[in-house]
Amino acid sequence: MVTKDSRSIQALREDLALALRAAHHHGLGEGVCNHFSIELPDRSGRFLINPRGLLWSEVQAADIVLVDANGARLEGRHDVEPSAMFIHAAVHRLHKKACVLHSHMPYASALALTQPGCLDTTLSQNAMRFHGRIAIDRRYNGLALDASEGERIASVMGQADILFLTNHGIVVCGDRIDHAFDDLYYLERACMSEVVARATGLPLAPSTAAMARRVGRQMNEERLQSELFFKALRRHL
Repeated sequence: MVTKDSRSIQALREDLALALRAAHHHGLGEGVCNHFSIELPDRSGRFLINPRGLLWSEVQAADIVLVDANGARLEGRHDVEPSAMFIHAAVHRLHKKACVLHSHMPYASALALTQPGCLDTTLSQNAMRFHGRIAIDRRYNGLALDASEGERIASVMGQADILFLTNHGIVVCGDRIDHAFDDLYYLERACMSEVVARATGLPLAPSTAAMARRVGRQMNEERLQSELFFKALRRHL
């Protein structure tokens, strides 16, 4: 019998698969690495995550794996990569966000290699939406192959919903998949603009922190654009 809960889980599977394919379409993936996850609405600690070994471009709803808070596979025909489990389980549990997107997308990862360690949120309009929302993990410990490293990464986030991982990549969290994906996409666009601007060698023209706060409020208080973008991606992909 198809229940309301099973329909809800199926919808989340479809949304997660769409987010992965859309991320591939926009060049935000890396081989068969990196992972997206979404917690079930019942807040049981169970969450859906993409499987090990599949390109993001080929992931369908049926490929998405359901795991419990300890990483045990509950549903799905594929395995889950260990470091993904340690990072995502800890962020879901400690950060209390439903959606966790971890990517090595090129421009954001490039800024994570620099001394500042992250995006300058006063430079571009796209960057300003992230003002006051970013934390930096400046301690690179290699691959996250145990629960303690996942918990350490999650604890660094504090009240932020975006984490730049030095020498590594980024984590974007959200309460919904469409909002989190929109943040992921525009974070990379903002990082790309900064990298390209710096590469010109010309003096930069940052705005002020006050303006960045104002624009951030304007963009984050109204997320209809994020929802429309995700719907457009569903039509397109």
